[in-house]
Amino acid sequence: MAGGLRARAVRVVTSWAPQERDAVLYAASALFAAVTAETSSISLYRQWGALAIGPYLLGALFSAVGARRARRAAPAGDGDGGWHWTTPRVLVFLLVLLGATLMPLSLEVLWRADTGGTGTTYVQPEVSVVEASGTRLAHGHDPYQLVDGSRTKPAAPPGQPAYDVYNPYLPLMSVFGLARSTHASPRLTDARVAFSLITIVVVIGALALCRGPTGPRVLALQSMTVLPTAALPLATGGDDLPVAALMLLGLVLIQRRRPLAAGAALGVAASMKITAWPLAALALLAARDGGGRRGRRPALLLVGGMAAVMVPSVLPTALSNLPAFVDNVVRFPLGLAGIRSPAASPLLGHAVVSFFPGAHELFTVSVATAGVAALGYVLVRHTPRTPGALARLLGWVMTVAILLAPSTRVGYFLYPIDFFVWAWLLNSEDAAEAPAGLADMGEWLPEPVPLQEHERVKVPVGVEVSEVSTRPWRPQRPYDASEMAKSRRATGVTPPAGAPTPGTAEVKVVGDTVKPTSHS
Repeated sequence: MAGGLRARAVRVVTSWAPQERDAVLYAASALFAAVTAETSSISLYRQWGALAIGPYLLGALFSAVGARRARRAAPAGDGDGGWHWTTPRVLVFLLVLLGATLMPLSLEVLWRADTGGTGTTYVQPEVSVVEASGTRLAHGHDPYQLVDGSRTKPAAPPGQPAYDVYNPYLPLMSVFGLARSTHASPRLTDARVAFSLITIVVVIGALALCRGPTGPRVLALQSMTVLPTAALPLATGGDDLPVAALMLLGLVLIQRRRPLAAGAALGVAASMKITAWPLAALALLAARDGGGRRGRRPALLLVGGMAAVMVPSVLPTALSNLPAFVDNVVRFPLGLAGIRSPAASPLLGHAVVSFFPGAHELFTVSVATAGVAALGYVLVRHTPRTPGALARLLGWVMTVAILLAPSTRVGYFLYPIDFFVWAWLLNSEDAAEAPAGLADMGEWLPEPVPLQEHERVKVPVGVEVSEVSTRPWRPQRPYDASEMAKSRRATGVTPPAGAPTPGTAEVKVVGDTVKPTSHS
């Protein structure tokens, strides 16, 4: 039932023209902006919502009009299910980028500068934290202060809440606050300016390396620049976006079989924020070298790239004042530092520790232990071998972690949303490389699988059996007769009578070749 509904929904969405999809995305974004403007408890979010409604509505309107005209101009029966990056789409994208992302960002930076740069009316607290740590770093001081170890709390700066004396970020994040230590105009030294510039540049670079269909790349660009998953945080805070952009770059470089460069990109992200650590740790599972081989060499190159960045950027700072580092980076985000974190959205984990404050530490440890055990089980039973599979797994991991974390924000859901979009982006490349008719039948694996002498394996009918040794195929779900008939129409191949499984043929490894077996 659920599978049928999902398949029907996928067919409907994929039948839309590119501009129709844009119209739906921008209309949904306008609705989100309107709800945010009316219901958010954070005034800064309400300001963004009020500013972004108009640009999103215009984007939806222009996209709908463009789609209508395109359908009228197209020959009958010439529907376009692709996501081609046409001039009208580019113009609408630039309009929404300017109106929903860059204009609110510029106005918030301007208003903050005009009010002296204090308080949180026009900026999220994390921006002030990054700027303060950058200023301390620029003057040769430790970016971390021992807040809880001595049981004496340093005074918060004027206009800042008490929790802003904590710095929960890793040392490399302080680089975005270095400009604030200069005498340049505060309109230019706001950390959000650097967050936005780096994010846009890295995202464009990552997508330029992709080779798959245009549609997933367009959606990835939209989700990282103009949709509320990017526009809202860039205008108000933005520290998560450069981390997300670098994680995307790391995944794309793994897909391109460049483990050393991928390790460097992930090392930069992991040296900025702990949210990048799950991907950095699990990236080894999908690493391959230039020849498509797995093993020690690509793993060492990946680890070497990460270590080349993380060791000099994190280790000296952490060891120079380990109690302060642990207090800021570990205890405070987990809610164990004796002061309430601003990350307090009413999700499941936060609700539990709010109703049972005495069980905070026990709940945190229990959730972490259960999460590690569950992840270990999944990794053993369903090991992700491709960047797309890894991104999909991390999307679910981040979703569960955000729901159960004692200190969390709804805004953190941008990570799992991005991971799911990236999974589609990366998997679409593999599907594009698969033989005709197999994209809907299973997973066409990009890595070789060793086959033993006289081993019998099954491959889809219509695939050259000589390909099996280099491009194996793994079915992911059962297929009914209608699906197999659809595949045969796409490939023009009819399975032989007596085939052992619908849509597959049995082959046997003989020496260095793969030969069909007899069905008699």
